[in-house]
Amino acid sequence: MIQSETLELLEWHRLCQHLSTFAATKLGAIVARALPIPSTLEESKELLAQTKEVYQLESRLTPGLSFEGVQDIGDSLERAELQGILSGEELLAIATTLAGARNLRRVIDNQEDVPILTELVAELRTYPELEQEIHRCIDERAQVTDRASQKLGEIREDLRRLRSQITQKLQNIIQVKSNALQELIITQRGDRYVLPVKAPQKDAIPGIVHDTSTSGATLYIEPNSIVQMGNQLRQAVKREQVEEEAIRRNLTTQVAEVKTDLEKLLAIVTTLDLATAKARYSFWLGANPPRFINPQDQEIITLRQLRHPLLVWQQQHEQGHPVIPVDLLISPHIKVVTITGPNTGGKTVTLKTLGLAALMAKVGLFVSAREPVEIPWFSQILADIGDEQSLQQSLSTFSGHIRRISRILNAISEGTGNREQGTGEEAGEQEEAEEQGAGCRGEDFSPITNHQSPVTSHQSLVLLDEVGAGTDPVEGSALAIALLKYLADHAQLTIATTHFGELKALKYDDIRFENASVEFNEATLSPTYRLLWGIPGRSNALTIALRLGLKPEVIEAAKSQVGETTDEVNQVIAGLEAQRRSQETKAAEAQEILKQAEKLYKEVSQKAAALQEREKDLRASQEIAVQKAIQEAKGEIAQVIRRLQQGQPTAQDAQKATKVLSDISGKYQPAPAPKPKPGFMPKVGDRIRIPKLGQTAEVITAPDADGEFSVRFGIMKMTVKLQDVESLDGQKPEPIVKPKPTPSVTPAPTPTVAIRTSKNTIDLRGKRVADAEYILDKAISEAVGQIWIIHGHGTGKLKQGVHAFLQQHPRVSHYEPAEQADGGTGVTIAHVN
Repeated sequence: MIQSETLELLEWHRLCQHLSTFAATKLGAIVARALPIPSTLEESKELLAQTKEVYQLESRLTPGLSFEGVQDIGDSLERAELQGILSGEELLAIATTLAGARNLRRVIDNQEDVPILTELVAELRTYPELEQEIHRCIDERAQVTDRASQKLGEIREDLRRLRSQITQKLQNIIQVKSNALQELIITQRGDRYVLPVKAPQKDAIPGIVHDTSTSGATLYIEPNSIVQMGNQLRQAVKREQVEEEAIRRNLTTQVAEVKTDLEKLLAIVTTLDLATAKARYSFWLGANPPRFINPQDQEIITLRQLRHPLLVWQQQHEQGHPVIPVDLLISPHIKVVTITGPNTGGKTVTLKTLGLAALMAKVGLFVSAREPVEIPWFSQILADIGDEQSLQQSLSTFSGHIRRISRILNAISEGTGNREQGTGEEAGEQEEAEEQGAGCRGEDFSPITNHQSPVTSHQSLVLLDEVGAGTDPVEGSALAIALLKYLADHAQLTIATTHFGELKALKYDDIRFENASVEFNEATLSPTYRLLWGIPGRSNALTIALRLGLKPEVIEAAKSQVGETTDEVNQVIAGLEAQRRSQETKAAEAQEILKQAEKLYKEVSQKAAALQEREKDLRASQEIAVQKAIQEAKGEIAQVIRRLQQGQPTAQDAQKATKVLSDISGKYQPAPAPKPKPGFMPKVGDRIRIPKLGQTAEVITAPDADGEFSVRFGIMKMTVKLQDVESLDGQKPEPIVKPKPTPSVTPAPTPTVAIRTSKNTIDLRGKRVADAEYILDKAISEAVGQIWIIHGHGTGKLKQGVHAFLQQHPRVSHYEPAEQADGGTGVTIAHVN
């Protein structure tokens, strides 16, 4: 069957084997080794979504999803349904599987952005009551526990009592008959307790001989005194076995009742394990998630830096050669790509790499290529690859090629004609391939998805190696051309390798064809394994033969046989290759320059960020310093005020305080901004510029009071204003300030002489200072001019209080003692603003 043949040719089974090593459970590994391939786009999308979500989940969790306790319990479930009695090991495996599934569901339910996985585990039923019952009855050694039933507990108690009695009886015999024993130990033969007795001393311990040593020197005898107790022990053991079997039968019945749910649980857990294996294998490959493109949307197949996964494995685990990636960028109108070039150049590896990439995308694996990975979903991947460097087979014969190609064409025809009805040989092939690949204890297994709709369209990827080879070159070339044209009409994409030069010209007759070639280094006479697009491969046989020492005249004769046209074509191809290499070199240089520019930009950005951060820190430190200086200045000013308030201030104290405040102001005030430089003033003989006229001129008169002066440029003279000119270095002239007219001096009015009356006189004698301040404040608020304050002499405290109040009052400009006639120092005159 062509599907199975294609999987064999692409060595798909090896990739599945590698994938299985990343599975956490035995059942997951079994399914991974025979990975089923989806038949619909919806299934592939859902499998890919599962892999993506597990990939994200694994990157957040440490150490990732755990499948601890999950075991393959499928056979146990089948036997339970058939009313067989499960062993303690099988029952314990069911309990640990239930616990492992519950832990998986708990971890996934705690995540917010995994809707596919959440929906998957939502149907899990883990039966905690069954798990608890199994653990109650079965211990960690898979033995039935004493607490499983009261009857079993009583039987076990009888067993312990009988064994203790038998042991005690035998210990007594050992002490009495020690000379007759080969060793002073108690041992067992079968389920009977015996003593090792020397053969000549057998009569010293009468009993039943159960065994003899190889040499015959030792007889293992059960003394007659414990035979009855041994019989009782055997009967108790039998009762214990019957009770244990009854307990396990009861547990088995409980398992059989929920068999359907447990089978579904097993399928869900296996699906999770398979998705986890895909995510871990994809991470190991350094692969990226593919996006399925629609050919009708005119999207380009994009596979940059595509690597063969089996070669990556070989490099990592088998010390293989470094894997050289290929770039596959195929426009939507291209239906056939012909790859030409020398043998061992990497053409067949390119075919296999693309085929495996398409299969990996279908089963939900990431593709080992650089992002973005964009590839169509192919309903069929069909290959005819006969590679003499294959690990499993040699180059196919022409007849083998033709038979396989016939099956490919039949599969394409059946796919386009009958797939919608789900009939035909292809449907049978797909079912058979799935049956061969599923293999889960002889049953079909498919990862759980929510889409099972049939395929309604046909999209095939066809891979042909050495198409038309193995027969007459003329007929083979004609057959290859006809075949490729047929595939261009009926297949989604065909990649073919060939040595026929005629196939190179198809590109120029049909836009659906494209050429590619594997690069060959003429200097080292070896392939580079790089794929060149748009350029057909040229023949290197004559060049290689000349380099290897074949006589030049033979080479020239061969060239004459080939013909001038072929030689000219090879020269054109050589020129195209040289041009491509030149462009690639320039592109590499441009890329390097771009990297350097990006590096420089990053460094400059980092330095700018550092400067901004430094400026921010400086501003913050300056702000702190300013605030500190303000606090210090306030403190010093407060000290000056307190000193003035202490005692009776004098004029000398006021002068000192003023000087201290001036010093504080000079200490903490910022330095004044520098004065702007004086503007430009034109002088006679200077050269100036007149922007309005776009001319330079010479100053012949100085500016007058109105800012006007005369200039000359060429033979012309004119008068200009200061605001219309500037210096040669762009300075604007300084405007002329006209002197302000001197204002007429108006003689100040003669101040009126204040007259003391009862309204502007306040008598505070006999008042306390607090009461006096209240009366003073009211009088000052109502007064205008001078007020006379009578405080008298007395102790002097009232006078001091009055003076202190007047000194701090904002409306009192100054105060002075009254004239001697008005009371002298017993009266104070306050001048109110």
